[in-house]
Formats: sequence, structure tokens, C-alpha cells
Amino acid sequence: MNIRIGTRGSALALWQTEFVENSLKRHFPELQIERIIIKTEGDRDQKTSLTQMGGQGVFTKTIEQALLDGRIDVAVHSLKDLPSTMPEELMLAAVPERGPVEDVLVTPQGKGLSELPVGATVATGSIRRRCQLLQMRPDLKLVDLRGNIHTRLRKLHEQNLDAIIMARAALLRLNIEDVHYRVFAPQEMIPAVGQGAIGIQIRANDERTAQWVSAINHEPTRQAVTAERTVLRVLDTGCQFPMGAFGQVKNGTLELVAFVGSMDGRQVLKAQESGPAESAEDIGQKLARKLLAAGAESILKEFRG
Repeated sequence: MNIRIGTRGSALALWQTEFVENSLKRHFPELQIERIIIKTEGDRDQKTSLTQMGGQGVFTKTIEQALLDGRIDVAVHSLKDLPSTMPEELMLAAVPERGPVEDVLVTPQGKGLSELPVGATVATGSIRRRCQLLQMRPDLKLVDLRGNIHTRLRKLHEQNLDAIIMARAALLRLNIEDVHYRVFAPQEMIPAVGQGAIGIQIRANDERTAQWVSAINHEPTRQAVTAERTVLRVLDTGCQFPMGAFGQVKNGTLELVAFVGSMDGRQVLKAQESGPAESAEDIGQKLARKLLAAGAESILKEFRG
């Protein structure tokens, strides 16, 4: 019983892969796992902004190709990096229970957003975060931020930034405790599609591997991210753009919120939808249609490739 798992080599990616490996081992102690580190386009180019690089896919395409070529059996992704459409030969086979979804504001003194001085410099590599920040604080000066988690935290001090925005899951998973941060509620700063979740991708015809990884799937998480990813797919974008979605399952009901906005934060459309969790894809489609009916297409056309 052998399985080859492909992953990026960042500290966070390795944490996620170890989590998946340990989860599989608990169900299948006899499983022999080989870990294969793969360098993606996003890893090779640490300077170009993600927007210029094309957004989604820069951290996943190389790993997906390794799956297609048969060099690995399983790809472990940060689900927020995995495009909502993928080659038909591949499938998202499992999503373990989700971690924290929130974004956080990291500052040297632990200030909240309202406490930052007028014209404060805040760094983020995400235009989703940029849009929502500017909606809340139009006076902010926003600059781009790239690099791994520790590099970003170092830049906070080296570049005399007032704040940086990060995912809470990254700080908790890497046990980074010597930082001051404030947590944004997910309804205040709507997360990226799939944020805090791990995506386990395999070849669509690999029934043996599907049987193994299905054992670590968490269905409420799978339903929530299915709705989120459906919104993204229906909106049909070819590049990174200001959009977020957050779904959660409570007592069998899926509650979904999403937004589409302009780069400067002056236009922001939000919508909500809910229904039975087993109808996740339908819920996502309904919410996407609400956004389109409200005028989302006129905002998104600016970002289409």
C-alpha cells in the first residue's frame, strides 16, 4: 500500500501535508507514504504580484501536471489556491475539516483597523483584501506583499509598515505566537473561496486512492467550500479579482455570503443565500446569480483577461 503525495515546499504547505499524512495513517496504519516536494510558478517568482501573475493556478498548476503525468498520486493544496475548474482527468477527492477562515490585521503594537493613523501603510498581496480594506478605510495607502509567512512578518518591521493582512490559519498552524494581531469577523472581511481548507486532489480514474482519501473527508466542510467554489465558477473569471465567499453548515443548513467589488473599494456588492447543505452547488449558483443581477458583471469586466 504505497502512495506518493505532492506538495509545495513552504512551511505552511508542509504542515498541511503532514496533517494529511497523519490523518491517512490513523485510518490506514499500513500505508507507505512518499512525500514529493514540487516547486510551483508562485514559489519560483517571489517578486511579481499575484495579480500580474494571473492569480489562481500559480501555486497549483505544476503540482496538477505531476498528477497528470503519474509522478504523484495525491496533490495537497491550500484550497483557496485551487481554481474552481480543473482538468477533467483530475478531481477534488476530499476536503478535511476546515481550520480558521478569518483574516487578521498584524501590527507592531496590536492596533485595530480603526486605530491606525490616517494614511497608514498596509501591505497585502490580495486584491480581495485590498477592496474590503479600502471600503472600510479609504484613506489607507496599500502596498503589495509577497513571500512566505515569516518573510511577510519580517517585512512588517523592516519596511516600517503600519500593518499587514494575513490568514489566521497560517499563524495558528505554524505556532507563530510572538505577533500582535486583531481578527476580522468573516462577515466583516469576507474570506477567499476555500480559505482555511485543505484540498486533496487525485486522478479522476484512481479508485484505489479515492477510497483512501475519502476516509478523511469532512462533509460539512466539503459542502461549504463546494458552495463557495460554485459562486466563483459561475462568475466565470479568468484572473484574480476582488471577490470572496464564506459558507458554513449549521444543523444541516448551509449559510453562504459572498461579495464582488472594485479595486478601489468604492463599489461592493454583497449577497446571501441559504438552504439544505446537500444542495450546496445549487445554493452557490443562486447566490452568484444574485450578484450578477445586482450588476457584478460591470465590475468584473475590468479584471477579465
